[in-house]
Amino acid sequence: MAWHAWDEDEYLACLQSERRGYAWVMRRYGDLTPVEAEAAALEHYPYEASDAPYRGLVFHDHSWHWAMLKIHGDSYWRERPELVDPPPEYWAVSDA
Repeated sequence: MAWHAWDEDEYLACLQSERRGYAWVMRRYGDLTPVEAEAAALEHYPYEASDAPYRGLVFHDHSWHWAMLKIHGDSYWRERPELVDPPPEYWAVSDA
């Protein structure tokens, strides 16, 4: 099912997963404290009401990508090709 057709439980599960992944990347690669990383995740992934016109659009890329953009900028995949794909630890955290 497409992300824009999710029910509330599916949306919340994805939101939590992406927040976990984003916070993990911000701690591991962005040198943020756990509190700072959680705040950054909440800021990047705010709750959107079910009637928001583009609810969940941020989910079109994984939190890995959004965090890398924040840490390394728009061309991180060219300048840091080793960061194109997330490590297994990221998937373990974000899929938990």
